[in-house]
Amino acid sequence: MAAVEQFSPEPATARMRRVAEIAARHAGEVDREGRFPRETLSALKQNRLLGLAIPAKLGGEDAGVAEIADLCAILGQACASSAMVFAMHQIKLSSLVSHGLTSEWHRTFAREVASKQLLFASSTTEAGIGGDLRNSICAVEVSGERFTLVKDAPVISYASHADAILATARRAPDAASGDQVLVVLRAGQDFTLEKTVNWDTLGMRGTCSEGFKLSAQGHVDQIIPKPFSEIAAQSMLATSHIFWSSLWFGIAADAMARAQAFVRAAAKRQPGSLPPGALRLAEATAKLHDMKATIKGGITRYETALKSETEWSSIGFAVAMNNLKVSASTMAAEIIQLALLITGISGYKNDTPYSIGRHLRDALSAIVMISNDRILSNTSNLLLVSRFDTSLLG
Repeated sequence: MAAVEQFSPEPATARMRRVAEIAARHAGEVDREGRFPRETLSALKQNRLLGLAIPAKLGGEDAGVAEIADLCAILGQACASSAMVFAMHQIKLSSLVSHGLTSEWHRTFAREVASKQLLFASSTTEAGIGGDLRNSICAVEVSGERFTLVKDAPVISYASHADAILATARRAPDAASGDQVLVVLRAGQDFTLEKTVNWDTLGMRGTCSEGFKLSAQGHVDQIIPKPFSEIAAQSMLATSHIFWSSLWFGIAADAMARAQAFVRAAAKRQPGSLPPGALRLAEATAKLHDMKATIKGGITRYETALKSETEWSSIGFAVAMNNLKVSASTMAAEIIQLALLITGISGYKNDTPYSIGRHLRDALSAIVMISNDRILSNTSNLLLVSRFDTSLLG
């Protein structure tokens, strides 16, 4: 694959707005056909937005979590499937950047990611483990300096379009189910895919999250040195909740923009009178502001944790990240349903400027992407051994 042309970058937000314009033009078609948003991916690569988090010394831009979260929100306002692909890529990239750059193989690969703007996919779920990404059945089998891996993955989002897959597995055939590693697999070199499950869903149709039998082989250097338990706890779960919440905010924000436009149009038709949806618009706007504050609070908590090993590994931090995901996923759907009440039949129909059916269907995925019930169960266990923080400043 040829390297994407180098150029002096504009601010990432300006580049993402350009990408969002392209994504918005194709969002309806992507949803109807359940196809991958290839136009968005091409634009992301051309605007060099896939390697942002890589250190500048390796060809990236040293982008932090707050900046990437904002980009997820911008793209989420245009096309939820595109934003989910971007967010999932950035989640896996954070694992590589946070935990893989002590290895020369992974540093070299990071340079390639930045230069060629490679797209990452993730294979962390597995048939037979009930959605628990912290356990694996499959195992890495090492012989000399080579490894093999076979995984029955019920979901690998956009696997057929990715340049690399980061896959979890047990460290060895005799390892415990929770003794996992994360392996970098390059498309065209390290793995083959045999599709086993189709993707025909209510929303997020363009993520093409099909199931596959993943058969892989490679050099042992491709295995990230740190245990996956540390990678999940210290980067993957927190960035997942932050980036997903941010794109859900983008979906809700665009639905609210359409509701506001609907109320304004009604006000112009009847000057001097308050349109019926105006009060509900105010209610929904307050909820959108609450959602934004919740996400910003989660980002601040994450950035604080980066500076403190004690905070990073604390129960309070884990609970806060869990609560962010549950709260944001719930609020997104509530806000969009209010937007539907405001726009009425014009929002319910798919062929008006106020249509928000796609927004609602996409947002409903939020409560089942790592089930809220699973997260609440995990939080309840944590709360059995911790105290509530009752300080407004804590």
